[in-house]
Amino acid sequence: MDATAPVRRLTVLYDAECSLCAFLRDWLRRQPQLVPLEPVPAGSEEARRRFPGLDHGTTLEEITVVGDAGQVYRGPAAWVVTLWALREYRPLAHRLSTPSGAWLARGAVLTAAKWRGAQWGGRGYRRADGWTYDPDGGWSHTAPGCADGTCAPR
Repeated sequence: MDATAPVRRLTVLYDAECSLCAFLRDWLRRQPQLVPLEPVPAGSEEARRRFPGLDHGTTLEEITVVGDAGQVYRGPAAWVVTLWALREYRPLAHRLSTPSGAWLARGAVLTAAKWRGAQWGGRGYRRADGWTYDPDGGWSHTAPGCADGTCAPR
């Protein structure tokens, strides 16, 4: 990845089974964009195909944004770069990129994480797409049809 490469497109990996995340995805789609944003469900087959080097379990824990030159933004930085891509919110993104603004961005990310965690009730969580959350071990993936050690043919 070239750290100096311009960002021309951003992929926003979001949790498709989280109602807050889906709401924000829809909100982002309605905003005028200076840099195109493409939402892709985190942990999905599409995300794993496009970004094989990512830890996809981590993308389910916190917002992850990937730039077209391979830049990876997580947590508060991902929120800031997403706002930076929006015409009406670029000035806010610049303010949030300052030390005091970063504190506010971190607070927003922690609040969203706490809300999402409350949805799971602090317990393990199994998703229809093969991802399972264990509070002690994080996210793991078993492809559909592979839970018994055999996989369905493609």
